[in-house]
Amino acid sequence: MTRHRVQDAAEFGRVAVLLGGEAAEREISLRSGRAVLEALRRQGVDAEPLDPGADVLERLRVGGFERAFVVLHGRGGEDGQIQGALERIGMPYTGSGVLGSALGMDKHRCKLLWSGGGLPTADAVLLRDEDDLPAAAALGFPLMVKPVHEGSSIGMAKVEDVAGLAAAWHAASAFDALVLAERWIAGAEYTCAILGEEALPLIRLETPNVFYDYEAKYSADTTRYFCPCGLEPAREHALQSLALDAFEQAGASGWGRVDLMLDAAGDPFLLEINTVPGMTDHSLVPMAARAAGMDFDRLVWRILETSFDRG
Repeated sequence: MTRHRVQDAAEFGRVAVLLGGEAAEREISLRSGRAVLEALRRQGVDAEPLDPGADVLERLRVGGFERAFVVLHGRGGEDGQIQGALERIGMPYTGSGVLGSALGMDKHRCKLLWSGGGLPTADAVLLRDEDDLPAAAALGFPLMVKPVHEGSSIGMAKVEDVAGLAAAWHAASAFDALVLAERWIAGAEYTCAILGEEALPLIRLETPNVFYDYEAKYSADTTRYFCPCGLEPAREHALQSLALDAFEQAGASGWGRVDLMLDAAGDPFLLEINTVPGMTDHSLVPMAARAAGMDFDRLVWRILETSFDRG
């Protein structure tokens, strides 16, 4: 696909930066959105923040907006809801469409899709109620327990035994009626940022925490990021290709991030897709873009250009 390139900021028209929202990731979305807004304004784009509520479509109309930069993390913004609303009024927007957003946010169905398409992902059991706990325990411990429709590691926990599994399921079910118990992968964690049809350099993540949790992502100074990631070029290229396949298979587009791990044998396992990744000072997509020679302002401009793909 030939990507639309914009030379003059006026071509974007008036841009609504959608930020905040009502999801559990609201505070991160506000931080990401403010960073995006400032980057757009530095480049002469006519951009204004909009924290959406039930009247979001009317506010977009009254505000004279011509396109939307979606920086809403989590439910309502990353799951296809706002994308569907914008489609309904014919407003171009950044990132994945309805299908890719919905599948990317649904860890269970995304894993089913990947498995059906022959892509590697860890064995898992869907937990709807307590009757499903024995099937999860049969996977063997340790396990990772996570809400199906949350991001930023919210509600996630590593469990070592049956009692821990029950407790983690109860905690995760406070965030989501559907919970996933996934076989624990012991090994290195990587993330692959995607921009258009290009996979950016891989980042390897290291944290002294039990796993790359909310604190490690957004506030800890002990998290370490390696880019270059330390893999041989051919190996890195193979994982980038895997990430692109996973992104495309889920119907995602525009920009995003694919997280994966290598087990002790070096075999890859896909974890999840982020269709509206963080854009804060701790965020991974800007870090990968810098490694590819692209500063934050240019990255934001390139992401806004993806709104023309459906415009």
